[in-house]
Amino acid sequence: MSTENQNGYMLIFRGNDWHKSLSPEEMQKVSERWMAWFKDLLEEGKAVAGNPLAPEGKIVSGKNGRVVADGPFAESNEAIGGYFLLKVNSMDDAVAIARQCPGLPHGAKVEVRPVLAECPLSGEAVPDARLVEAAA
Repeated sequence: MSTENQNGYMLIFRGNDWHKSLSPEEMQKVSERWMAWFKDLLEEGKAVAGNPLAPEGKIVSGKNGRVVADGPFAESNEAIGGYFLLKVNSMDDAVAIARQCPGLPHGAKVEVRPVLAECPLSGEAVPDARLVEAAA
């Protein structure tokens, strides 16, 4: 099923401990493949941004954000470890890219989500300074 999305797609990499069973040499090889994959996507114009995320952080919740707790944010094996922001036209294209993730054979998971042009709660369009354009 192909759905058009002019605002792009986000690949969300889940799992902070998928690499724990790898030797340092194996981890280096996976890391090199991951960086080459991202560089190729940038050069092809399919990726516009991407970064790993630190394993620690904060969760803000509660009325007026009064509750601030330390991360990780979900079960540690499901925590978000990083993201790529893609500029492709369909979910099928984004899923095809996600299937190339070098971490998949080792237990990483990739969530693919469309980036919306408007807020689903207010129905208002996202301001012109959209992330896809800002990163380009």
